[in-house]
Amino acid sequence: MTRLMDGFPPSPERQVTLANWRTPPFNRWAFHHVREIVPSADIPNDPGSMLELPSNPVDLGTLSIERSGEAPRSLHDVLNETSVDGLVIANRGRIVFEHYAPGMTPETPHILMSVSKSLLGLLAGVLADRGDLRPDRPVAEVLPEIADTAYQGATIRHLLDMRAGVAFDEDYLADSGPIVEYRKATGWNPLAAGQQPSDLREFYRTLKDLGGPHGGPLHYISPNTDLLGWVIERTTGQRYADLMSDLIWKPLGAARSAYITVDRLGAPRCAGGVCVTARDLARVGHLIVHGGARGSKQIIPERWIEDIVHHGDPDAWSAGDLADYFGGAVARYRSQWYVKDEAAPLAFGYGIHGQYLFVDRRHEIVIAIVSSQALPLDAERNALTMRAVARVRQFLAGSSR
Repeated sequence: MTRLMDGFPPSPERQVTLANWRTPPFNRWAFHHVREIVPSADIPNDPGSMLELPSNPVDLGTLSIERSGEAPRSLHDVLNETSVDGLVIANRGRIVFEHYAPGMTPETPHILMSVSKSLLGLLAGVLADRGDLRPDRPVAEVLPEIADTAYQGATIRHLLDMRAGVAFDEDYLADSGPIVEYRKATGWNPLAAGQQPSDLREFYRTLKDLGGPHGGPLHYISPNTDLLGWVIERTTGQRYADLMSDLIWKPLGAARSAYITVDRLGAPRCAGGVCVTARDLARVGHLIVHGGARGSKQIIPERWIEDIVHHGDPDAWSAGDLADYFGGAVARYRSQWYVKDEAAPLAFGYGIHGQYLFVDRRHEIVIAIVSSQALPLDAERNALTMRAVARVRQFLAGSSR
């Protein structure tokens, strides 16, 4: 494969730009060099308070993964087929398996896409516990600027659970229309020739139409999460990146600073712009395993985590626009997290191009995955990943270690 961004300057065919950074093969370089393409804000860690995740290697690479109608594959085969850039599997507080593709290391931040939403969901729990965020409060009470948009009448809880009835088609392959203008507003797409620059907050004025009632079926649209970021900044009077650092990233013991992309006026891309290392993503999962606590310090309210795992409307999920993609699994969506209803419930964050954070609290298993799949949504590779995760959980839960 041609080495991207190689040379001074790189030849045109090797250049990763704002126009191509999310498309193959350019995304394999871009997804772990995002701040060189899009403006960003730091989410500092606390180097003096790092949470150690000791290593206790287990040979999982040859673990057999069944695949319908085909010969079983090893875990290593699955990682290659699903374009995994980084993988960390932790069990009972120890890293049991780790994998990195060329160009990636344990210290390399990688974009999380919509797993960023799940981080916001945790921060929202902290702020709700402090009284800064009331989930039942109408969004327009906090942000009068959106009172004449389709968000009028929606509550913060509707945004958290993706049940705002706003007409918006989250078509990742569209080359025109609202989703493209949304990306331009966030700084993720270049402007057309002669087009005036926009920004994320200005973009909301264009969302005038309802596609259904607020509180109806799950309707997944990323602008909901960015709007939550604006709500959080307005109610606290602080920058989102600073809040994430002070209330989540430093207390949990992240080993490296994270960062988040921002628009031209500094508005954070909460829906998809967070970049972290795979190990630090696993540390987030470790925190959830322990009910939001690190030792004696409660970072995320345990009742908020319990609410994520045990609440959410299964009917809204089954009638929504994600159920088919996950193979009709019995599941729910709550506070920006997915939950599969199983004997041991599986909570997870999911992002396009193959980003995941899986948390099995009962068996203390965390699986953090960052990838650069060619397609934003690839049902076949998603299904293969879910089978691999199920097999790893089965193996580790049955292990006598």
